[in-house]
Amino acid sequence: MSLVAERPGPGAARPYRFPEVVRRDGVVAAHLPGQALAIAILLLDAGAGREPAGREGLAAVVAKALEEGTTRRDSAAYALALESLGAELFTSADWDSFRVGVQAPVDRLPEALALLAEATRTPRLDPADVARVRDDEATALRMDWADPGPRAEAALRADLFGRDQRHGRPLHGDPDSVAAISVDDVVGYHRTWFGQPGTLVVAGDLTSVDLDALGATVFAGAGGPVEGAGGPLPIEPRSSRRVVIVDRPGSVQSTLRLGHAAPHRAHPDHVPMTLAATVLGGAFTSRLNHLIREVRGYTYGIRGEFGQSKRFGRLLVSSGVQTAVTVPALVDTVGEVSRTAAEGVTEEELAVARSWRAGQLSVELQTPGAIAGALATLVVHDLPDDYHATLRAALLAADEATVSGAAARHLNPAGLTLVVEGDAAVIRDELVASGLGDVVDARP
Repeated sequence: MSLVAERPGPGAARPYRFPEVVRRDGVVAAHLPGQALAIAILLLDAGAGREPAGREGLAAVVAKALEEGTTRRDSAAYALALESLGAELFTSADWDSFRVGVQAPVDRLPEALALLAEATRTPRLDPADVARVRDDEATALRMDWADPGPRAEAALRADLFGRDQRHGRPLHGDPDSVAAISVDDVVGYHRTWFGQPGTLVVAGDLTSVDLDALGATVFAGAGGPVEGAGGPLPIEPRSSRRVVIVDRPGSVQSTLRLGHAAPHRAHPDHVPMTLAATVLGGAFTSRLNHLIREVRGYTYGIRGEFGQSKRFGRLLVSSGVQTAVTVPALVDTVGEVSRTAAEGVTEEELAVARSWRAGQLSVELQTPGAIAGALATLVVHDLPDDYHATLRAALLAADEATVSGAAARHLNPAGLTLVVEGDAAVIRDELVASGLGDVVDARP
């Protein structure tokens, strides 16, 4: 047996082509020849951004409640109806949209979409079912919030955007906000937002599919569209850093969340921003992971990326380190963000980032579900139909000057918020002495 001394090099990139986008009245579709399994998703402007104050997490509870039967069938009968078609219903909510989707064989898609429309437009919303779903969600959040991370994330979001803004509070709420949701809240939310037509996205072999008929099924009985939530929110860059301590007495680790406000998803700089963030902290070979993990040995991993929605975005750097190295890890992290903003990226780093992002895109967009998700991105963020068809070329064509320019414009190391969830009694004095920024305690 012999060992290979050199690892093989990468092969030539295979050509990639995103399927043509087909539009009908209210329907956006992609034809995938030979794909007998189809995905259809109804997009509604009823995401978390529509939730009232004090009821954060309401959309997530509604999403679960839709799976509990309809006015025509109880949950068992509805589940049997889906299973008889070989179909699966799924629901989700993010900042910008509420999604009700179905996966089914193409030849059974019309019947599956009729069941989707039934769940969306006429859910049972039995008080006992709604209360159980709410309590399950609240319990899951209590368990989640007992671990490090969610409290730090909530503190960062509140500091960046303000607790008075919906996006300044957690996407799926917190244990208290979800526990406060009533049956009337769920029924009222559904009544207010689920009468709109929405947009249907479909991906699969469309050879024998009547898109107009599918649209007629899901839009039947719908009212008019809802008024838009508004355009992108202004970014107000800060000129000073702030350190927020989330006390976790006795913790042997510090959970780190660093960030600042950033542009929305459809910003023209999205591609160079993505590549700049990949060099900074978006891949295992990134600057942050190399320094904080490989050189310093402070962490198992650190990640930095731009998270973007329809109206706002942010830079987010996440990691966990031993308590004793909290301040050194923060100093090094801020230093790498500062270096990337000031000096930009190198051609060697960018070449790796371009290749990885372009290759990842080709791998990710392989299934009907992934294609349907990409179509949803077009709809939610008002992107052109050729966006995904040209995205790989845009990634590969981004040059050093363009990406470095985006880093300079959209990284703001001087205005970072540094959230540290850890043992305040142990780390406070060193944080104050570090000069990283004004040190404050997170609000309970």
